[in-house]
Amino acid sequence: MKHGIDKYSRRNFLQLGITSGIAGASVGLLQSCDADRQSAENRLSLDPSLRDRLLTDSALALPITATFIDEISHDIPHQNWGESEWDLDFRYMKALGINTVILIRAGYRRFITYPSAYLMGKGCYQPGVDLLDMYLRLSEKYGMIFYFGLYDSGSYWDTGDLSHELEHNKYVIEEVWKNYGSRYKSFGGWYISGEISRKTKGAIATFEQLGKACKDVSNGLPTFISPWIDGKKAVMASSSSISRADAVSVQEHEDDWAEIFDGIKDVVDACAFQDGHIDYYELDAFFSVNKKLADRYGIACWTNAETFDRDMPIKFLPIKFDKLRLKLEAAKRAGYEKAITFEFSHFMSPQSAYAQAGHLYNRYQQYFKINQ
Repeated sequence: MKHGIDKYSRRNFLQLGITSGIAGASVGLLQSCDADRQSAENRLSLDPSLRDRLLTDSALALPITATFIDEISHDIPHQNWGESEWDLDFRYMKALGINTVILIRAGYRRFITYPSAYLMGKGCYQPGVDLLDMYLRLSEKYGMIFYFGLYDSGSYWDTGDLSHELEHNKYVIEEVWKNYGSRYKSFGGWYISGEISRKTKGAIATFEQLGKACKDVSNGLPTFISPWIDGKKAVMASSSSISRADAVSVQEHEDDWAEIFDGIKDVVDACAFQDGHIDYYELDAFFSVNKKLADRYGIACWTNAETFDRDMPIKFLPIKFDKLRLKLEAAKRAGYEKAITFEFSHFMSPQSAYAQAGHLYNRYQQYFKINQ
């Protein structure tokens, strides 16, 4: 017996045990995979004959016909899509009735969406692919209008002074029009990407100069902005809270934006206020003021119908459909002209990283009777 133990040293014995364990684990893994395959084959599927018994009429709501594209994704997860995934997403967009896509920004700080000689010369990183060219090609392929969003250096967020975004964008506007805008029929306009809520330092002059620069170089193509309402839910994404006490009143909002619209009315064609920073019972009051001001100054009144939820501490997840419906109904009541969203690919797409987004897509289709 002693010789039998000596025949297998402790090292050999342990190695034998490890090898046997791996072999056993491999068998178990294969059995588990077989079980998973059987489970997938036997998985229950939806009953196609069932439909929700809707209590509301889609004729009361403004449908979404445009979406931002946020490829930089600095405060939401990047989905790491290539052109095949983006092509599929454009098909999903078109199937839902979207005819306009807006690049939310050409870049943010050092990350950029196209190989800008100017911005890379200022320290921005070389992008892996030319996303701007891809979006313009896909827009042409699917018959959509593309709006280019200007570069955001981050200086405004650091200082509160929007005029810091002027210098870089003077060059970006020229560069983009020369290399892309003049080549693609899908290039249909400009998004002035600085986001403000009130009489921000330098905002009026910056919007005025950037809007003029965009129009001058492109023979008058339309421009738009998408500010936020400084309401109770206007908190930073990095904040642990979801609301604040010092919200703007309807009258203060009207006074602020009367002054801003008066200063930019000649160079900004549309304004799409973000709709997620106020409560649902406040929508009609603020939306009616927005429409009144826009009409007074000859600016088209759009809405930025956010498809993510600001009502929970997890930032950010796809919104509950009824919340989106309430906002689109308020936009229709106010007489808004177009609904864009931030943003389809993360929060409404069936191929989003969030499973809830695909369900939101289904509920939206059902409500508006699309492909029914």
